[in-house]
Amino acid sequence: MPKQQKAIRSSGWKTDFLIGFPDGLLLLFFTTFLLHGMPVSVQQFYTVNICIWLAGSILVMISAFQANRGDPQHDESTLSPEERQKLERLNISEPIIENIAAEMQKDAVQWEETLASQQVQEKHFNLAAAIRSGLLTGFSFLLGGILPFLPYLRNEHFTAAANTSVLYVFIAMTVFSFIKSKMTNQSTIPIILRNLAYGAAVWLGAFIILLVFR
Repeated sequence: MPKQQKAIRSSGWKTDFLIGFPDGLLLLFFTTFLLHGMPVSVQQFYTVNICIWLAGSILVMISAFQANRGDPQHDESTLSPEERQKLERLNISEPIIENIAAEMQKDAVQWEETLASQQVQEKHFNLAAAIRSGLLTGFSFLLGGILPFLPYLRNEHFTAAANTSVLYVFIAMTVFSFIKSKMTNQSTIPIILRNLAYGAAVWLGAFIILLVFR
């Protein structure tokens, strides 16, 4: 029976929310703002963005599940017999192999000390927890994505809707940054400024593309 390794996994709904929400918010902000100025019909605009919204949520669900499952090959903190055999087949000398093993052990000790100093826990893989993490991350993505999309659903005058969407996104990013600072015990102002800069970069990128392709 294979040994079940520990790894850093989702610590709960807070982690999943902090990952999924901003991804959905910024992705749909980019695609809605970009497409509103493109020569597409109203129905095409809705269809493309809904597909991106749903497909994005599925992708982040899969990614969150895979991250929780981990990779057993990279969970080993020391040189395994199989890895040693591979090195030997490459005609690598025994002193070099021993040096590699010693460095891996040294890195493992430093990693454990880092986790202890940051109060981060490693957990065994749990299928139910991995599925729950994937679903919560996907839901958080959908929640973030609906905010920049909502003004377009309520108003088919896309220029006005785009202005409202920008306002929604920057308000949402500010509130999210405040919540994140409280969840992670970090300074509020730097997080708000950094996340607002991300939002501004996304808006600027979409705006430049519109200018180029109009």
